[in-house]
Amino acid sequence: MPLLSALPEELRLFSFTGIVLSFGLFFVLASLYVVYTCIYNVFLHPLKHIPGPLLAGASGIPYVLHMRNGSIVPWMKKLHEEYGDAVRVAPDEVSFISGETAWPDIYGFRTGKYKNTGPYLKDKSWYLKPLNGVRSIVSADEETHSRMRKNLSHAFSDKALRQQEPLIQGYVDLLVHRLREHATEGKDVDIMRWYNYATFDIIADLTFGEPLYCLRDSAYHSWVTLAYGSIKAIGLIATRNKYPLFNYYDKCRNIFQDTTAHQRARKAFFQISTEKVSQRLEKIGAQGQDEAGRPDFFTHIIQNQESESKRLTRGEMDVNAQTFLLAGSETTATILSGATYLLLTNPSVYTKLVHEIRSTFTDPADITVERVNKLEYMIACFQEAFRIYPPVATGFPRVVPAGGDTISGHYVPGGTAVYVSQHATNHATRNYKDPEVFIPERWLGDERFKNDKRETLNPFSFGPRNCLGKNLAYAEMRLILAKVLFAFDIELVDKSRDWIGLQKVFTLWEKDALMVKVKTVQR
Repeated sequence: MPLLSALPEELRLFSFTGIVLSFGLFFVLASLYVVYTCIYNVFLHPLKHIPGPLLAGASGIPYVLHMRNGSIVPWMKKLHEEYGDAVRVAPDEVSFISGETAWPDIYGFRTGKYKNTGPYLKDKSWYLKPLNGVRSIVSADEETHSRMRKNLSHAFSDKALRQQEPLIQGYVDLLVHRLREHATEGKDVDIMRWYNYATFDIIADLTFGEPLYCLRDSAYHSWVTLAYGSIKAIGLIATRNKYPLFNYYDKCRNIFQDTTAHQRARKAFFQISTEKVSQRLEKIGAQGQDEAGRPDFFTHIIQNQESESKRLTRGEMDVNAQTFLLAGSETTATILSGATYLLLTNPSVYTKLVHEIRSTFTDPADITVERVNKLEYMIACFQEAFRIYPPVATGFPRVVPAGGDTISGHYVPGGTAVYVSQHATNHATRNYKDPEVFIPERWLGDERFKNDKRETLNPFSFGPRNCLGKNLAYAEMRLILAKVLFAFDIELVDKSRDWIGLQKVFTLWEKDALMVKVKTVQR
């Protein structure tokens, strides 16, 4: 007689009692596994010596919940205030604010004392797999990154920037023209929205040879909405991939509420971007020459295709074009918005910067990339804005090489995800005197701040994989702010509202309108 048939009827697997017992047994075993994992993570894990909250060390749930509800920045800041320079924020994840050593330890060139440590590779669990299966320069492996950077560096060189300046200047002048129309009509302006119009138009034209016409039409292009959705999807999808429990939770929730909108936006944005790459490649041809003779990213890319060490595949062109548009628009508009808000809430700083700009230039045509790069107080204002309000407020996760390594004096085992948390670093009293106060003079040799650890500020990351487009970003933000403050007197509509403090972070800051009054300067 078979074994199952020898069991009492009520205990057979497919009987009601058998099903209940099976589920009960599964629940007990799953609970025991969870309890064991939590005990191991807290008491036996190789990271047990790194301080941090008990629940975060036991499980990744607290970290993910803060990621998903947008409160990751204040949470991370609070943890470092309580636990110190290095904090275990998840079972296999450590955040640092000791930037003077952590930046080179994690992100620096593997030379000198770092020669034998091996590279800290990007933590792929936080960098989504591209929709075409090809990694961009942001998340590519070391060899692929080096090849891409050799090609793309020509498009972001000083020479390329000089060639691109007339195009950038045209959009900045159009921005000023549109703001003057509002000033003439006495209308309040959402300056954050207009900064976005300008930066999206510029980066789209430099990438695809055509703007989104946001400035022309005084409205967001549909791409912009897709871009925001795509950016927001990065963190949400990453939490599902890294912690499957949340993937199952979202699938169940999707029965009653749509949880896939951001994923659809990401797919739609990539599809449109790919189509635009095709159109751009057709226009410039195999020689990489635009009919109008104007340079952009793809003219430089195609001109480097003959070199085996620099050549990009079509898939790499597609995924990097999307990266250009996302990284080169929203982050620049964010720091412009943040700097404007901080200036307007600190009248003495605003007055000093306005004086520097208006005493240096007598005509808008005099305001060039070369000359704004010599405005010392403006540069200090942007440095301080980057410190207070970094566009990428969290960290750039890297994985400790096999065998482990020492970071800022702490031994960290191989396979651990590590990073410098930018906002927490920039607001730590160990790094800056009066860290919550906007004081550009700290970057100009003011003796009050002689002990500030200014080397901890790296908004464009650090080392061989720092942001390739930072010179373009600096040129854009300085030109835009200089021309806006040369042309207009600006003040906040609601001076009591904490515009920065109310924001949440979903990969990047989720910003509300920044309403200002603009008044044309009479000369």
